Amino acid sequence: MTNLYGDFNQKIDYVFKIVLIGDSAVGKSQMLARFARNEFTLDSKATIGVEFQTKTLVIDHKTVKAQIWDTAGQERYRAVTSAYYRGAVGAMLVYDMTKRQSFDHVARWLEELRGHADKNIAIILIGNKSDLGTLRAVPAEDAKEFAQRENLFFMETSALEATNVETAFLTVLTEIYRIISKKSLIANDEHQSRGNSTLLKGTKIVVPDQENVSSARKSWCCSST
Repeated sequence: MTNLYGDFNQKIDYVFKIVLIGDSAVGKSQMLARFARNEFTLDSKATIGVEFQTKTLVIDHKTVKAQIWDTAGQERYRAVTSAYYRGAVGAMLVYDMTKRQSFDHVARWLEELRGHADKNIAIILIGNKSDLGTLRAVPAEDAKEFAQRENLFFMETSALEATNVETAFLTVLTEIYRIISKKSLIANDEHQSRGNSTLLKGTKIVVPDQENVSSARKSWCCSST
């Protein structure tokens, strides 16, 4: 696999929609700004409604355009933003590791996400503001346990220090790519089976690295570095 930023003049092979969700003030907009533009603003204002940024990169020699939607965390906007879950193939569920309440709300955000999004959506749980370690209110073990139980990736990040932000986005994008590639291989297999039913009868097509997807998920869900 190769992770390189793509030439914007290249042909786009895939467009992946990703949503950032979580309580207000956990750092969703700062994470997006850090990933999309390598920027961080100390006096960032609350997101109103929905905003999005795009970034083009290369995964496994395919040009992928990530369309990342930043959803407002305030309660009064949730009815509006719920419509934007539709079509999302990846999600970043963010909490502030210095605010226990933001972590306690994660389960509710996840329930809402799964109620609106595709069942195969790739999700990563993110404990942001790891630079404020002395103010930690959410033990990493609590988040790891939740992530394992819900079959999510997990990572702690710092948008301020740019720690793990790019890695978190690439983790989700790579998982999306694996899911899409797997679906494509299965679809091709089924198409060939219909066209060559006698030839392929009883033949099992093994998807490359299929077993590695589950092992990768187990590995990432436990990572907090």
